[in-house]
Amino acid sequence: MKEYSLARMDGQRVLVTGGLGFVGSNLAQKLVELGAEVTIYDAMIETSGANMANIREIQDRVEVVIGDIRDFNLLREHIKDKEVIFNNAAQSSHLDSMEDPLLDIDINCRGIMNVLKACRKYNDSVKIVYSGTRGQLGRLIRSPADETHPENPTDIYGVNKLAAEKYHMVYHSAYGMHTTCIRLNNGYGPRSQMKHAKFGILNWFIRRAMLNEVITVYGEGKQTRDYNYIDDMVDALILATQSEKSDGEFFLIGSGKEISIIDLIKLIIKTVGHGSYEHVPWPEESKKIEIGNFFVTYEKIHRTLGWHPTTGIEEGLKKTVNFYRERLQDYI
Repeated sequence: MKEYSLARMDGQRVLVTGGLGFVGSNLAQKLVELGAEVTIYDAMIETSGANMANIREIQDRVEVVIGDIRDFNLLREHIKDKEVIFNNAAQSSHLDSMEDPLLDIDINCRGIMNVLKACRKYNDSVKIVYSGTRGQLGRLIRSPADETHPENPTDIYGVNKLAAEKYHMVYHSAYGMHTTCIRLNNGYGPRSQMKHAKFGILNWFIRRAMLNEVITVYGEGKQTRDYNYIDDMVDALILATQSEKSDGEFFLIGSGKEISIIDLIKLIIKTVGHGSYEHVPWPEESKKIEIGNFFVTYEKIHRTLGWHPTTGIEEGLKKTVNFYRERLQDYI
């Protein structure tokens, strides 16, 4: 498959909201490598995955603002002069969205709208890339799913992320703003939180194996998932800023390969070199929002921007485990 390449971003002023979390910090790492002038904006909310250790390698080359996207006055000051904004801040737990839906609305709808409002008023030429989620689709009625698939989220998180995506599309169609949405798939890799299992489940499994703790498998574990390594996710987000073809569009990204939960766990144990698992009944709160098998095609983003996954699950797991072998104490 033809390789794509990322253009240099020397001197470009870039804002990454949620920039101390998993996706945001890996974005910041790559943006610095490409020469961008990066501002990280993060509320450092407990359980969010925000971690200063995530930017250890680049901390002297980025500006860090501890701020919440719900704080419009602070936010606008850091939006005014930017050329690119990665709108990445979010409440990311499916279960928490069901337990506290108003918080999810506050961050994932009102907070995201603050970003768009500030951009429209103070910097309407900026390029905005929003990080959506595969959860916006809900349970699949056909597989692999593409961008024409019906959207029926199974939880409040998915509903609010879908609403936020549509806000971006409206700001493009109504005001001509340069907005793009990438529906991120199940992601894994370095710099993901490993303190709880509310999101980032693959990295949670890796933690359990590395610490010789039993990995719990809900039911038989035969439901399939589609996983993307973080470097591939970051490349998709950056590519979207480097082409006008992405304006007003949303894209699914995938890995091109399904794997069942139980086979994934076995592969993790093999990669780590030890570990064990046990089957347990589905918790009722998780069973209610489970989506079943999930697999998507990345044909649209490949056709439009040239993106495709470059890291398979075996290679990605090796890279991830090697990272945590050196840095585990920063994440547990």
